[in-house]
Amino acid sequence: MATTTTAVNGVESGSKVALITGITGQDGSYLTELLLSKGYSVHGLIRRSSNFNTQRINHIYIDPHNAHKARMKLHYADLTDASSLRRWIDTIAPDEIYNLAAQSHVAVSFEIPDYTADVVATGSLRLLEALRSHISATGRKGVKYYQAGSSEMFGSTPPPQAEDTPFHPRSPYAASKVAAHWYQEKPDDYVVATEESHTVEEFLEKAFGYVGLNWKDHVEIDKRYFRPTEVDNLKGDSTKARKVLGWKPKVGFEQLVKMMVDEDIELAKREKVLVDAGYMDAQQQP
Repeated sequence: MATTTTAVNGVESGSKVALITGITGQDGSYLTELLLSKGYSVHGLIRRSSNFNTQRINHIYIDPHNAHKARMKLHYADLTDASSLRRWIDTIAPDEIYNLAAQSHVAVSFEIPDYTADVVATGSLRLLEALRSHISATGRKGVKYYQAGSSEMFGSTPPPQAEDTPFHPRSPYAASKVAAHWYQEKPDDYVVATEESHTVEEFLEKAFGYVGLNWKDHVEIDKRYFRPTEVDNLKGDSTKARKVLGWKPKVGFEQLVKMMVDEDIELAKREKVLVDAGYMDAQQQP
């Protein structure tokens, strides 16, 4: 028996629909690539900004006017605006929701704790409530919700940290992530970790050593950037994810460092072209 599918607005009627908050971040862009490769239609919520902040997804963005090609679409919304969340959930009717958005700079969370909690903690609650109201109004069932956690939630709890390890957050950001976690009635939790620990100094040695430099000649320690409270030792136990999901890390520490350095070198080359052409000041930050 042959099966047929009908394309509506560039999306096959049989494809799943995903809604992603934080789509312009690192995890959001990788998740978008994965879902598109699986045939999903992906919708991302982005905040209005005077600066372009879609660099990570520009390579997969297609003008929505090309309806027969665009399977990723962006919409303006904010986790601090409950009405926008409800409106887009009702409009998009997603099968899966991935909440990756956050004010995720830990040090900055000490300077703007109220805003951090409003976005990370209460924002997650707004999204859950919008989904609950949508399900109540439409009778839809089986909508899946994913809440991104953080190793910062474990804080000062000694390693290894697994799904049943008590939380001991040490920052407004971490405390907000814990709140967002507990807002879910019956979450199934997974710790994803390489089960390795590496210091910042090890990272510097590998990164600078990869290009033949001694990091001590180029790095200064400025105590102004220290956090009021530090997280000393995080080392995840991913036994459950490996057994239940069949997950295991594909990229090791040294390989990851090399990938990051290679990317920065390519970025520096592109910036040099702009500097040489007079389009960018040599001291200008990208």
